[in-house]
Amino acid sequence: MKKIYAPWREGYINKAVKKTNEQRMKAKCVFCEQLEQNNDDENFILKRYEHTFIIFNRYPYNGGHLMALPLAHKGTLDELTKEERSELIESVNLCVENLKKALNPQGFNIGLNMGKAGGGGIPSHLHFHVLPRWEGDTSFVPLLSDTKPVSVDLTKLFKDLKKLF
Repeated sequence: MKKIYAPWREGYINKAVKKTNEQRMKAKCVFCEQLEQNNDDENFILKRYEHTFIIFNRYPYNGGHLMALPLAHKGTLDELTKEERSELIESVNLCVENLKKALNPQGFNIGLNMGKAGGGGIPSHLHFHVLPRWEGDTSFVPLLSDTKPVSVDLTKLFKDLKKLF
């Protein structure tokens, strides 16, 4: 890949970042709305802690796909306090430990997409994805039909995991 030095684009980038941050603060947040509803079972919220919470992904890549998030509406790691960051990582670890007990996966994908350009589907509220994985859990179905089979009953798994958290 060839690269070109283009410092004249810096103004555009800085302007785009400022605009994005302003939009982020004004946008409604699905996670904050779910927290405000105080209906954790309906919203698949597994556990609330002092600074974080754990929730099922409603559009899972795999059965047992969880997310760990700060309670506060913050979009980047540097916006979090040291305590919030620490508890967030501990929450990710609890997801792993409880998914091991409930599903016995052979591995995990754990990821954080920070910002829209970083792949964040909801970039205004930081969230870690925790996905249990098994050898052979991918197939040809998504390639042929743009459909991803999820092989677990999410409602049953939610009830089982809620006991562990």
